[in-house]
Amino acid sequence: MRISLHGKALLVGACMMAGLAAWGQASNPTNKKSTTEVSITYDGTLANIVSGNEFWMQGGSVQLQANFYRQWSVVADVAGLHSAQMNSVGVGLDLVTATFGPRYTWRPAHRRLDVFGHALAGEAWGMNSIFPGDAGAHSTASSLAVRIGGGLNLPINRRLAIRAFEADWLRTQMPNANSNIQNNVMLGTGIVARF
Repeated sequence: MRISLHGKALLVGACMMAGLAAWGQASNPTNKKSTTEVSITYDGTLANIVSGNEFWMQGGSVQLQANFYRQWSVVADVAGLHSAQMNSVGVGLDLVTATFGPRYTWRPAHRRLDVFGHALAGEAWGMNSIFPGDAGAHSTASSLAVRIGGGLNLPINRRLAIRAFEADWLRTQMPNANSNIQNNVMLGTGIVARF
């Protein structure tokens, strides 16, 4: 079985995340604050095929966050998005992204909120669509995915929080017979469980 360069990078990143999470928990055993978070969000995404041709995709994501040093943590995110029609021809698109990277969370001293920002990278897979190429059109494609953004969590108690909003710029490089670059805006809301 052959693994792509993006797949190898994703595997290395996942191993690094697991190592950092273990190191963070081992190096700070007396820390009473949550060291791991799992969030489930609904995502609406303003996507484009080429400039000026925008459409909405809907879906959701699951994020695993593990603190490793003070306000710094590592995040792994898997998101799935769908659009039944992305142009006037009636062609749809299913998009799955798997990204990981660092996140910084700021917790003001006397406020019940968490403000975070992150920079994630990984791979995107497009399916059930048309991706033009040199040898004709294909129904699937994959590319690098870069996701940069942040959001706001509102804690309910020690174990639960509401993700009031998350806003991210998602860049993919799927074949589109033009620039082969897509700049998307992801907006999400959901719930966070802390362990």
